[in-house]
Amino acid sequence: MIVFDLPLATPFRGLTRRQGMLIEGPAGWAEWSPFPEYDDAEAARWLMAALDVAHHGHPVPVRERVPVNAIVPALPPDQAAARAVASGCDTVKIKVAAPGQGLDQDLARVAAVREALPEAAIRVDANGGWDLSQALTAAHALARFDLEYLEQPCASVEELAQLRRRLGGQVWIAADESIRRASDPFRVRDLAAADVVVLKQQPLGGARACLELAATLGLPVVVSSAVESVIGIHAGVRLAAALPELSLACGLETGRLLAADVTRPVSIDDGHITVGPDPVPDEVPVASPEVTHWWQERLRRVAEHAGVALP
Repeated sequence: MIVFDLPLATPFRGLTRRQGMLIEGPAGWAEWSPFPEYDDAEAARWLMAALDVAHHGHPVPVRERVPVNAIVPALPPDQAAARAVASGCDTVKIKVAAPGQGLDQDLARVAAVREALPEAAIRVDANGGWDLSQALTAAHALARFDLEYLEQPCASVEELAQLRRRLGGQVWIAADESIRRASDPFRVRDLAAADVVVLKQQPLGGARACLELAATLGLPVVVSSAVESVIGIHAGVRLAAALPELSLACGLETGRLLAADVTRPVSIDDGHITVGPDPVPDEVPVASPEVTHWWQERLRRVAEHAGVALP
């Protein structure tokens, strides 16, 4: 087991560093990197995902390449446009509703990307940052940019369902946190709260659990990264490659958010990641003794909570 501590090139989700553990098992390397604020019960699902990869490997792919979207943080308009263009992707996801920012700043950021990439598919992600009224206002204001979808505009499933009904199909709604952080992810389907579901293999207990969930939900799927190292991103690529159907670009371009990685990052060619061999960590930045101890203790607690015996 290796503890990693990676600096971010661009602050994202309030983070300036990304930490976690790499676990080697009989089937290869896996990543365990629940965010620091997650409790042991939530982190246990991430651990089960890592152990599944380490012991059983990845599901069998049905495609050789996975389309991906560029990820644009809540940057000033000129920087947002430059980042989107530099990605080489023809689908772009733009962060909106960031703490301390208003709708005018969101609109300026999206407008800059749309002007720079007039033919691109644009989706925006609010991470549940709007209430229903704010989401309606934002949706109508953003409509002129011909969005592919709004990702998690509101925090609750009930709000998503109300928003989707009131928009009347003008723009698709994608559910992320309402799937991966919900006690009952099927409420999104039962309340007709989304047109698209975002699946992340670590938070949902692994690729095989995600494949079962996707089949039961019966909605178009976007596989996304949890701002992981190349080991975690590769697991997401392998999940996306194993889906029976994949009609939308996946959120797996997050490697550029990191200023360092644990081995050579995945390459993106013409907006796609090719399914390659499993990466092996060989350039891991050394974590401090304090960070290493914190993660070792966290692993001990979470494994005990999950009933998992560790070597």
